[in-house]
Amino acid sequence: MSFQPQEQVDLRPYNTLGVSARARYFTNVRIQPQLQAAMRWAIENDQPWLLLGGGSNLVLAGDVPGLVIRLEMSGKRVVHEDDEHVWVRAQAGENWHELVRWTLEQGWSGLENLSLIPGTAGAAPVQNVGAYGVEVRDVLQQVLVLDALDFGLKHLSVEECRFDYRDSLFKREPGRRVILSIDLRLRKRPQLQLEYGPIRAELERRGISEPTPLDISDAVIAIRQSKLPDPAVLSNAGSFFKNPVIAAGQAAELKQRYPEMVQYPLADGQVKLAAGWLIEQAGWKGKCVGDACVHQQQALVLVNHGAASGADVLALAAQIREDIAGRYGVNLEIEPVVIDAE
Repeated sequence: MSFQPQEQVDLRPYNTLGVSARARYFTNVRIQPQLQAAMRWAIENDQPWLLLGGGSNLVLAGDVPGLVIRLEMSGKRVVHEDDEHVWVRAQAGENWHELVRWTLEQGWSGLENLSLIPGTAGAAPVQNVGAYGVEVRDVLQQVLVLDALDFGLKHLSVEECRFDYRDSLFKREPGRRVILSIDLRLRKRPQLQLEYGPIRAELERRGISEPTPLDISDAVIAIRQSKLPDPAVLSNAGSFFKNPVIAAGQAAELKQRYPEMVQYPLADGQVKLAAGWLIEQAGWKGKCVGDACVHQQQALVLVNHGAASGADVLALAAQIREDIAGRYGVNLEIEPVVIDAE
């Protein structure tokens, strides 16, 4: 298959942070042969490549060298089922939230807590997306990848994906493996995850005492919409910092100094802190560097009010990280993938 990329393409429409940056080369791929042709072209022309899904967890620090490949493969279907479970295969370009709602409308449970997370099905394992006590690895069965080393197709199990908190093999080795599709194992009989207080409170507000998975999804959507700005209305990349995990001793010391500090004890003895609480208490809500600002309603989200560059966003993030480290002795880690300028 012959291949000829576009040149000098503005990526602003392709990242939810709304940052203007140019790709030296750019292409959309909808089928596997197009993807292989694009990758071979990049190799033959000694060009790096960047894989792009929904662009919702991305900070472009400047113009992007090499070839940007936007994955648009679509489709979803049932590949297997038994009395208890159904296995759904989704192509990498499927919209994640639309996939979640489709599974729930079929009566299958497992993804309801992950409603309204932006991005694509193929990007979900890269970040090991999670919300309200559920991560994608909890329902993932396997992924089909194209290996850039030999252009072979390989299925990777959950264990082989080496998932961690907002992390995976794909994030640690970017560009090496291209996710083509994901297989999800969903339940026919729901096992609802309701331990997070906001979900219970929203269900009570709605007068629902025996919720269905769709009820949970509706509640999660309402909660997220009340806290997080819609990228279509106000450009953002979602949660900008990971919730830091610290030793129990440090957590106890901080709790003595700040009794209201939000803390979540973990099974391994460590303690997870709420990054948004730290940032808000430090007074960063609404503060800006140019058009890059901390959101007025959710301190965990950095937004672009129009003309912010990736450098502006990262400069604001650097100031926040320095302040939090100085105040609390806690290091904040950026959650989105940062693509350095050429």
